Amino acid sequence: MNYYAVLDTNVLVSAMLHNTSVPGKVAAEALNGRIIPLYNDEILAEYNDVLARPKFRFDRSEVRLVIDTIIKRGIPVDAGPIEDILPDPKDVVFYAVTMEKKKTEDAYLVTGNVKHFPSVPFVLTPREMLEILRDVPAQPLEYDFNDEE
Repeated sequence: MNYYAVLDTNVLVSAMLHNTSVPGKVAAEALNGRIIPLYNDEILAEYNDVLARPKFRFDRSEVRLVIDTIIKRGIPVDAGPIEDILPDPKDVVFYAVTMEKKKTEDAYLVTGNVKHFPSVPFVLTPREMLEILRDVPAQPLEYDFNDEE
């Protein structure tokens, strides 16, 4: 079974910093597993902007590979209007894309900052997303963010 999910940028940052972490496992599932990433141009632009920040020192080709894989495996979704007010305007697009997909399929928003979003059952921490995946037979994970650790 596949699951649709928007990955908040903080999940990708954590995953690229520590590929064996819980966010790393969630991101690996999105890159070649049971999670089908949802995105739009604004989300991809944020991924590009944040992952390219010098403070993270991520290899540019690795960032490009992650984003290209999200595009290849994922589904573009236009963000519709939302009624909820979020504390950070940059978070609106992640929530709006999730809400738009939820009109036709179950979808999740996976974030390390659940307090930035309404308290609803489809906004999950990476650990909660792994719990959902836990009972579904796993496919081998092929993607490795880095060779370290």
